[in-house]
Formats: sequence, C-alpha cells, structure tokens
Amino acid sequence: MLDFSESTEVTDLRNRLRRIISREIPPEFLGAFTDDPADLATTERFCKVLGTERLLAMSWPPEFGGAGASSWEQTALREEMWAVHEPRGAQYMGINWVGPVIMRHGTRAQHEKFLPPIAAGDVIWCQGFSEPGAGSDLPALRTAAVKVDGGWRITGQKIWTSYARMAQWCFLLARTGPAGGRKDGITVFLVEMDQPGIEARAVPSMLGNHHLNEVFFTEAWAPDAAVLGTVGGGWDIISDVLAFERVGIARYARCERLLTWAPIALGDGWDDLPPALLDRWTRALVHTRAARLLAYKVVDHQVRGGLDPADAAAYRIAVTTLDQEVAEVLMDICGASGLAGTETEGGSGRTLFDRAVEDHWRYAQASTVASGTLEMQKQHLARSLIRR
Repeated sequence: MLDFSESTEVTDLRNRLRRIISREIPPEFLGAFTDDPADLATTERFCKVLGTERLLAMSWPPEFGGAGASSWEQTALREEMWAVHEPRGAQYMGINWVGPVIMRHGTRAQHEKFLPPIAAGDVIWCQGFSEPGAGSDLPALRTAAVKVDGGWRITGQKIWTSYARMAQWCFLLARTGPAGGRKDGITVFLVEMDQPGIEARAVPSMLGNHHLNEVFFTEAWAPDAAVLGTVGGGWDIISDVLAFERVGIARYARCERLLTWAPIALGDGWDDLPPALLDRWTRALVHTRAARLLAYKVVDHQVRGGLDPADAAAYRIAVTTLDQEVAEVLMDICGASGLAGTETEGGSGRTLFDRAVEDHWRYAQASTVASGTLEMQKQHLARSLIRR
C-alpha cells in the first residue's frame, strides 16, 4: 500500500530547494524561453548551482554526478521546479529521461561521456522523434541512417523539436533497416548537433522562443559509438523513453501554485466572482490534487520495478487535460475580476499573476499534443487494459 505521508528527508529537501530558488530566481521569472535573454541566462546559472550541489540529477548514482537520492526526493525536486515555472529550463529533458535511458542502455564509454555533463548542467539535449507525416506515429518515421566506414550518414527531417537551436546533442531516431514489423529497423543515435549537415530552423509559435523547431539532416555524421543499444533495436529503448518522459514533468505543481495564488492576487475581489466560476476553480483544484496522486502511484510502481504502461498513460491524460482546464479557469478569473491590464508599480500595465496565468495558458495549448497526442495516450491506455 502506498503511504502518502512525506518523509522528513523530503520535507527538508523542499525547504532547501525553496531557499535556493528564493536566492537565485527573481520573483518575476516566468520561464527560460521568453523574449528576454536574461531569463535564459538565469536558468543556465541556476542549473550550475544545482549541479555543484548535486541537486540537478540528485537521484542518479554519485559516480555520474548525482547524490543517490530516492525517487521520492527526485519527485519533490520536480514539483518544486515546476511550481516556479521550471527554472531548470531545457535541462529537464536530459535529467528526466535522456540520462536515465543512457544509463540503462548505454555502454560504459557512453556513461562516462554523456552523464556527468548532464548532471553538471553543462549540456542541453533535444529529441529527434516526430517527423512531417509521422508525428505521434513514431514507427512511420522516414529519417534514414546508411552504414558507411566507421559510422553512419543520416538524412531526413524532424519537426516540433524543442531546444534544437541551443542543444549540443540530439537523441535521434532513424531507420537503419527494413521494417519487418512497423517497429523493426529503428535505431537510436546520440548525435552531435554542431556539425555540417544539420540545420535547425525556428517554427514561430505563441509558445515562445526555442520551443518549436524543424531540423534537417543531410548526410549528418554519427560514428558507430553513437549507437545507443543495438542497431535495429531502438523500439525497446523508446518504450523506456516514453515511460520516463510521461511522468517526468510535474505540471500539476504549477497548476496548484497558480490556483492557490488566485485568491491572494484578487484579494477582496475574490468574493465578488460569480459562484459558477468559483465552483470551476474548486473542481480544478480537486483535479490537480488527483493528478498528483496519480503521479505518486506511477512513481511508487517505478520504485518497485513494476511500472504499468496503463498507469503512465492515465497519468499523462489526466495531467495534460488538467493543464488546459486550469488555464481556462484562471483566464476567466482574470477577466471577470478586471485584474488583466491593471497598472502595476513597474508600469508594465499588468500584474505578475496575470502574466503568469497567460504564460500558463499559452503553454497549456500544446500540452495535449506534446510527447504524444491525447488520442495516442488513450490508445495506449486502451491497449494496456485489453492485454490484462
């Protein structure tokens, strides 16, 4: 039975993290990928601090730059970061799943080369999965890797690639052989981005800078040592990637912070909101806490070594739809209260709460598409339940 009470170690960690955040992150920080370069610089500096204190990848083994912390301490770290608009910036990708997957499937040489820089906050990774015509349907990918002397030449296109223009490395899927079954013949490559034959272009969107890109590979180089796992055995690795990725983002923590901030931001105006809107706020808060419990169920199963894909998919469905529910409720609260557009001391014409709500709303629009569409998650859930 899962005990939901928090250990002293986890509580102490939360307090430690909050002190560091208070010291290192400005109160007006709303994420790394704004139009202000200072926000990205803040996250880069912050990650170095976490890395120095072995907090960035704290659940990793000490030999790889971690602290050997428990999965529950790592969960607390995720929650504290997402509650304040993820000041790790692009690092969460390397920490949450690139590193753990390399740890599980990589060679000793790959461990030594890739893991310590991730744990230190020295490197950014991007994910080369989706393609035009093969978004959530990963087995339909067409990017091809052709064997040559000493390595591989890779040609193809990826789309919706977050951080591609700032990343040093790409966790790339490419087809290396014929598909006997749809998932056969796919290989994972760890590809250096700064090389001839790779071009990353921004895809403009309301999500902000660096979130969406397209990447073109024209005979890009990957040595034999860049293959993760076995040639043609990439789909077994991808199953691990998706499990790590779907539970590694504590979106519910940001939702809860914004929901509980609303009555404080509105002050006396809170009681003037329409009863129906207050009811929606209450339901959203209940759904937020339910999503947290689903996340804890998945973490508990991971700790015990028995993660059920159905649980991971159910959590993903709950937390992404929660993102959009909370975004709509909070936007309506800002509009109904007249909070949006009010003057502030800084003269920006908008309150910090209002700007935080809009940032969350923008981000939430893509939440049911990113990392596998909501429809695909429902398919995963249904198939997992049928197999039982």
